[in-house]
Amino acid sequence: MPLDPHLAGMLQMMASAGAKPIHESTPAEARAGFLMLTAGSRTPEQIVPVASVQDTTVPGAAGPLKARIYRPEGAGPFPTVAFFHGGGYVIGDLDTHDNTCRDICRGAQAVVVSVDYRLAPEHPFPAGIDDAVAATQWVIAHAGELGGNATVAVAGDSAGGNFSAVVAQQLRDAGIPLAAQFLIYPAVDHADASHPSIEQNGKGYFLEAETMAWFYNHYAGGFGDTLDPRLAPLQAKSLTDLPPAVVVTAEFDPLRDAAIAYVAALNAAGGQAEHIPGPGMIHGFYDMGRWSPGAQAVIQQGIKRFGEVLRGG
Repeated sequence: MPLDPHLAGMLQMMASAGAKPIHESTPAEARAGFLMLTAGSRTPEQIVPVASVQDTTVPGAAGPLKARIYRPEGAGPFPTVAFFHGGGYVIGDLDTHDNTCRDICRGAQAVVVSVDYRLAPEHPFPAGIDDAVAATQWVIAHAGELGGNATVAVAGDSAGGNFSAVVAQQLRDAGIPLAAQFLIYPAVDHADASHPSIEQNGKGYFLEAETMAWFYNHYAGGFGDTLDPRLAPLQAKSLTDLPPAVVVTAEFDPLRDAAIAYVAALNAAGGQAEHIPGPGMIHGFYDMGRWSPGAQAVIQQGIKRFGEVLRGG
């Protein structure tokens, strides 16, 4: 279908503003711009209400990490979700994804633990994914204290979707089961540039091919093995025995086809993976529901389904 008109208007407004592209920015400039676009552009009435929000720390692979715990209304215990934000492994933080975590907490009726993992280029691959694995293991061990039950899942968007997929694989290999994985337009295949959506959507739709290269070079540019499943979980030797997955894609997203291929590969390996397409959507739309009713509808659809999977549905 055509590009969502509300998102088209947003893209036109951004282009008219003449902001420096991410791939021409320093990491500090890109982080500041992303924070302004997300948390900095929200009005108080756009903040999704939840029962409570608590800033804390959780253990990472090399020391404590900032984290934020969201708890839903109602009587627990609830399923618990370790959440990893997007931003190409270079930008993003607890604040840029605050509303996304609130949406998941409220819509899926789950405790959400958002983890502020170490970013590249200061901390290149595999620092961030090592943090994600360590933090998830801590969440599993302490879910009861957080208000959760024995049901623990992972979730994330874009780079955070990559981390969620990789954490699921790593914990499987360690004999630690997860209940589900919620992958929102995830980056799952750095090793294969032949996916048609990269060329189709690599210019003019928010996430651009040049920006993807900028992110990857900062994160893993000095690492030679692009087939490493910690970078490209679609390339893992085995996709068996992984937790049920809800995978959301955006029609006008360079990452679309790789994510769809991951759904197919999970199902071919005997897993349970469900694809929720975002017709007319662009990468990043999970923070754009306040501007686009169409985006908000897909956001709610994905979160509702994730909540059902968390409860065995």
